[in-house]
Amino acid sequence: MKAVLLDEFGGADVLRIGEAERPTPGQGQVLVEVAATSVNRPDLVQREGKYPPPKGDSDILGLEVAGTVRELGPGVNRWSVGDRVMGLVGGGGYAEYAVAYADHLLRIPESLSFEEAACICEAYITAYLNVFLLGGLEDGDTVLLHGGGGGVNTAAIQLCKALTPNAKALVTASPGKRERVAALGAALVIDYRTQDFAAEVKRFTDGRGVAVILDHIGAAYLASNMKSLAVGGRLVVIGVTSGIEAQLNLGLMMVKRQRIIGSVLRSRPVPEKSAIVAEFADQVLPLLAERKIVPLIHKVYALEDAAQAHREMEASAHFGKIVLALS
Repeated sequence: MKAVLLDEFGGADVLRIGEAERPTPGQGQVLVEVAATSVNRPDLVQREGKYPPPKGDSDILGLEVAGTVRELGPGVNRWSVGDRVMGLVGGGGYAEYAVAYADHLLRIPESLSFEEAACICEAYITAYLNVFLLGGLEDGDTVLLHGGGGGVNTAAIQLCKALTPNAKALVTASPGKRERVAALGAALVIDYRTQDFAAEVKRFTDGRGVAVILDHIGAAYLASNMKSLAVGGRLVVIGVTSGIEAQLNLGLMMVKRQRIIGSVLRSRPVPEKSAIVAEFADQVLPLLAERKIVPLIHKVYALEDAAQAHREMEASAHFGKIVLALS
């Protein structure tokens, strides 16, 4: 099968189109003919040699797929050949065929194209898991979301608006993306380059702080994040782009009864992922089917142009998801 391969770790130039062995679905798995996949930040980190796939998963890049069921592995009875599906994979999305666990797949609503479906699972499930299931955001709360234009963050803004319409989303973003972030439904957009987000949060909330913070920056933001949390607030860390070591004021955390929650999706055990996908299907998939939430596509590239797609993400000029199409 055709796939995006890399012979060594490094910059986007190491990516090339080549031939790989077509995978075979194992127990509880499904073979999907991939129509579209998307570029996610972990793909870039894996390409650099810093984020290996979980044991047993493909070393081909790609964490989600949208396509058509072509073969059922042993023990699978919930899908049929020809079904349109989208889902999470531990690796292998940048290829003509990929295997996925049957319970990690969702049926693509008729209202969605393959390209739109390829935007959903990694970004929207990540946002739903961390803001709602782990962060416990409730209607009327205030949440701080870092990184206004990325796939997970734009998904989180949309989910907050749809699931908790009385919640207020405060979002950090670059100057060029502030208007689009506000148009998505952010109550306040903070220019992270020129403004102190902790001070802006304090001003907006009259000193109370926010109930939930979703952060992928890590060390550089820890102190300001903790200052921004309300009493009983939850900081959910899903990335560490600025580093992994930082000082923490334990006294402040104790007095304010704050929680720091570390979270990843890719390496969770199969049953845990299945439960998360099922919850997402129940609570969010109907909103996508009715197009009350519409996936944001920044640009669609051909699979052969994966290197250029990576460069675009590295430039951080995108707003929403970057998609790779195979058909």
